[in-house]
Amino acid sequence: MSKRKEQWTSHRVGRQVTVVRWGEFGTPVLLFPTAGGDAEEVERFHMIDALGGLLAEGRIKVYSVDSVAAQRWLGEQRTTTFAGRVHNEYDEFLVHEVVPFIRADCGGDPGREVIAAGASIGAFNALASLCRHPDVFAQAVCMSGTYDLTRFLSGPVDAELYRASPLHFLPGLPEGPHLARLRTRFVLLLHGEGRAESPEESWKVAHALGARGVPNRVVSWGRDWPHDWVTWRRMLPQYLSELVPAPR
Repeated sequence: MSKRKEQWTSHRVGRQVTVVRWGEFGTPVLLFPTAGGDAEEVERFHMIDALGGLLAEGRIKVYSVDSVAAQRWLGEQRTTTFAGRVHNEYDEFLVHEVVPFIRADCGGDPGREVIAAGASIGAFNALASLCRHPDVFAQAVCMSGTYDLTRFLSGPVDAELYRASPLHFLPGLPEGPHLARLRTRFVLLLHGEGRAESPEESWKVAHALGARGVPNRVVSWGRDWPHDWVTWRRMLPQYLSELVPAPR
């Protein structure tokens, strides 16, 4: 399996960033790390091994990128204003730097759609990416998600956090082309019910999406599955194999 690692300095997030790609062919999957993880976290925790069959078949190419926003508010300032600002900067970085990198790496198709995926805070980033950019992301696979960041932050929900957080901006999203496009997308919300899981987080998102007519599905794996990589390594290959067609 091939691996490509690129680093550059992004003025949008004010630091050096890393993007890694595994695989040669197939549907691009942007796989976000957990809270403070880096671009190679998914490899260290054997998620790339778990996806090996799909990679070998040429059904997917996996990309991952540093979790810059969560790294910053976890390490610097846990306020709603700061977290909202760094997530909005991160979003700009993803759309204007990472997505073009992915499309160029996939042959230069400017309309190439991407699947977003992630666990925990990575699930928040996957959901936010699809909800903010349904013209780029076709589906989101969100595992054991933490979607209401206010549980970790102090301060009110101001304009910065409102713009960054799907749970907050979805109810007020106006009718128009953006919402119409979002209604053609699909969000898969997966969770266990074991140690450290919060199933209610997935249901909050499902209700917010459903109220705006956005297709979604919630799947519980029950009490034997904790908030941990052992769960996510089983979940992601199973559902990506359903979402990504086999090559003819």
